[in-house]
Amino acid sequence: MMRRAITFRRIVRTGIFNLLRNAWLSIAAMAVMLITLTIVLFSIIANATFANTIAGINDKIDISVYLKDDVSNERRDELISDLKELDNVKSVDYLSKDDALTKYKQDNADNTELLIAISQTDNPLPASLQIKPRDVNKIEEIKAYLERAEIKELQSDETSYSGDRKEAVDKITGATNFLRRAGVVGVIIFSIISMLIIFNTIQMAIFNRRDELTIMRLLGASTWFIRGPFVVESIMYGILSAIISIAVLNGLFVVSSSTLQATSLGLLDIDYANRYFGDHFWAILTMQLVIGIFIGAASSIIATRRYLKFKAVK
Repeated sequence: MMRRAITFRRIVRTGIFNLLRNAWLSIAAMAVMLITLTIVLFSIIANATFANTIAGINDKIDISVYLKDDVSNERRDELISDLKELDNVKSVDYLSKDDALTKYKQDNADNTELLIAISQTDNPLPASLQIKPRDVNKIEEIKAYLERAEIKELQSDETSYSGDRKEAVDKITGATNFLRRAGVVGVIIFSIISMLIIFNTIQMAIFNRRDELTIMRLLGASTWFIRGPFVVESIMYGILSAIISIAVLNGLFVVSSSTLQATSLGLLDIDYANRYFGDHFWAILTMQLVIGIFIGAASSIIATRRYLKFKAVK
């Protein structure tokens, strides 16, 4: 057991030494892996941010049904009860004429002309039902119910479906889907490039040290003792790239929030992205390390198996 521990320490130490000795090759390999891990990181945070934005807009989307003044309380309650039984209805809130007038005055508190005009007449605003759908993309059931003749008779105006907000959700959803697909393609492409560069880096290192490796083999070094440092070196590429990618993104958040004082970048809510990054920091770091280690280890194992073939020592 002690011998295995000593051998393992030597393999790790040699791998780290090789990384420092081949500094320029190491930097080239880590640069591409850094891009790969940064794309992964950005895609995850951007998707989470867009999902939060969509959820926030969805919460503000409702269907407004305007009722005639002569609709009785019994008929109104019956309508509310029927609406709540629909599968896609999350909630139904009643807004009376007086409440509608109060809300109108609050929304137009800065417009003196409108306030004067509304105060000089009897309350012209109708009572309404505010319907919250569970899924804004599946409101056809609700719409079909509200379009029924007996229900249309109760309405004073056309039903409002918050169309402008629905369009915003569609745009963000489209952007999210595009970003997700582009992120997957980018990760695949740069992962392949990273593996090829590491593969070639290991190949060059093996070629440069072929005499040294042959001597080690003749002196009785095991295959794993010879191949191990190359695997450790490649794993270090992944670990360092993961840490740097996390540090770079954290630096960008610090700059955007303090120096630029930005809260959003187009559709990207920087404040939420920053909070998400902080709340899931350890999970994100672990994921980055796992991906980086996997790419590095897989590349080096394939390369050493291909270019480090030894005959059995007799």
